[in-house]
Amino acid sequence: MSIWALRGLRDGVVTTRWPRRADEYADAWRGPVTVIGDADAQDVDGLCPTGAIEVAGQVRVDQGKCILCGRCVAQRPDLFAWSAGATGPDAAALTREALVIPHIAETDEAVAAVRAALAARTAALRRSVHVRHVDAGSDGSEEWEIQALPGPVYDVHRLGVFFTASPRHADVLLVTGAGSPGMAGPLRTTYDGMPDPRVVIAVGTDAISGGLLGDRLTGVAGAVPVDVFVPGSPPSPFGILNALLIATGKLR
Repeated sequence: MSIWALRGLRDGVVTTRWPRRADEYADAWRGPVTVIGDADAQDVDGLCPTGAIEVAGQVRVDQGKCILCGRCVAQRPDLFAWSAGATGPDAAALTREALVIPHIAETDEAVAAVRAALAARTAALRRSVHVRHVDAGSDGSEEWEIQALPGPVYDVHRLGVFFTASPRHADVLLVTGAGSPGMAGPLRTTYDGMPDPRVVIAVGTDAISGGLLGDRLTGVAGAVPVDVFVPGSPPSPFGILNALLIATGKLR
């Protein structure tokens, strides 16, 4: 008997039961920094290497720029903390502004309109969804998390989600990387080659804002219209899976 069969008998079923059931690993995953309390905002300038911390009347953190370095949490634990949960309400956002914490006020009508528009576009994607991944200048960290999705722990196929090499067969465009100029053309060509309805997910801080290269690159939204933003550097496989299910109407 092979070693893989013996390992299977020993370990049993390792596939997560999420989203049918809660998963402790997903809940324990460290998310981007959030603001806690109303502590004195002095000495916060220069804490963040990507400029994610803003002080304009109150302290705000742009989670779309947070690279999870932890400098602000270590130096000002009275003001900053890690957000928890890879599948919680802040694990993915339908607008770029929603990643700024505390949330900038949005009307219920505006939020409902964004959700309704996405739901209407993805109504045909309930049963089987095919994903095309494009690296637009990534450092490789997000790719490791994406590669874990088809494995036995996450088993994305059980939820009707499959990866494809052809944009002609793709429903979802999963984009990683800071949006390098050399990839703007190929990225747009991939998007244009996808049939309607099509959904774009920006995976990770680099894809959202450029990350550490934010002074030169601004992410992928300039090349393709982004529907869902997944913060993190990198986000966990649960976070990416959560965004896929939200984007395709399989999870609200």
